[in-house]
Amino acid sequence: MLPFSAYGTLSMARPETDPNGASSQFFFFLFEPELTPAGLNLLDGRYSVFGYVTENKEMLREIKQGDKIISAKVVEGLENLVQPQPAA
Repeated sequence: MLPFSAYGTLSMARPETDPNGASSQFFFFLFEPELTPAGLNLLDGRYSVFGYVTENKEMLREIKQGDKIISAKVVEGLENLVQPQPAA
């Protein structure tokens, strides 16, 4: 399990009442250490973290609804990705 421990944590969004309800929405965690002290983070275990922004973190505060991500790449942990299986 990856923790919400850094500015730019990338996580799946889901309905609060359905832990398996994530689809295609995700969010960037704009971590503030003084607002989310170690051991008191309420997001850990509630949402799945699947990565961290490693470059251009300063751009996260400028993102707004409707903006598009043009590209992204896995820089570490590619062996952990699950390949989709054809429907039976």
